[in-house]
Amino acid sequence: MPERAGGRPQAGRVRGLTSATASVQSARRLAETQAAVLAPGAADWDCEGVQNPPRLPISLVVIAQDEEDRLADCLRSADFCAESLVLDGGSRDRTVELARSLGARVEVRAFDGHVRQKSAALEHATQDWVLSLDADERVSPALRAEILALFSRGEPPCAGYSVPRLTWHLGRWIRGGGWYPDRKLRLFRRVGARCGGVDPHDRFFVEGRVGALRGDLLHFTYRDLAHHLQKMDSYTTIAAERLHAAGRGWALTQMLLRPPHAFLRAWLFQAGFRDGRVGFKLATLDARYQWLRFSKLRRLRRASHSRPS
Repeated sequence: MPERAGGRPQAGRVRGLTSATASVQSARRLAETQAAVLAPGAADWDCEGVQNPPRLPISLVVIAQDEEDRLADCLRSADFCAESLVLDGGSRDRTVELARSLGARVEVRAFDGHVRQKSAALEHATQDWVLSLDADERVSPALRAEILALFSRGEPPCAGYSVPRLTWHLGRWIRGGGWYPDRKLRLFRRVGARCGGVDPHDRFFVEGRVGALRGDLLHFTYRDLAHHLQKMDSYTTIAAERLHAAGRGWALTQMLLRPPHAFLRAWLFQAGFRDGRVGFKLATLDARYQWLRFSKLRRLRRASHSRPS
């Protein structure tokens, strides 16, 4: 057969080409997705051509590492902030160069955990208010208008404001399965604010009342399913190490009970079925997250018990 004569070398070349272009294709798919999703609000999203864009007393603070394909849209979506600050964790791509070209002040600090990194970024902010975003997040036109209106009335009355976060994944906006509204405290007065939580799940705290905004913070958390699985592997490793350090036991029991509970909660009780097949897949991934977390904990505990004292 003709394919046998050069079949194996040709297959090798094809696999090499696929591997070499995988990251480029992933970045291209992400850009095309964002362009398609945000096209209806492009006039509001892209503020080029605005003679005097508003500048509010807000420091936009972003932690980033190897985010050259996503950072620009993040910074542009919050161009109403008087200051843009990017704390880079040691990027090997053009993240730092890109941030500076867009007018952001860049500080560099080796990444040692989400909570510590965001705490450090907060210390670099200079404005009275802080808007904390991740590189994969965008201020929607509706949220932008709401923030502008809030500050147009003078000093906002609350110490901070939570925003609903709407995630785009696997070709659609995810509204079931506990993914929405996923409120996050992201806009707050700098004085009295701090970052806490447990890695990799950071959260901010303020001294005073917290209000609620209605405009969505758009979240492009995963580039594709492969990226989802990659982050899941990383996050479950961090979580398992934290549980092991805290002396958490019953790993086998949790490994058996947590996955079905996570699936039923996401699919049924949190209405993941509203998102159809995608909702089913995400509920399955929630179960996989729990299984990985406690199976890794079990391996850590068995390894520590097998070491000679």
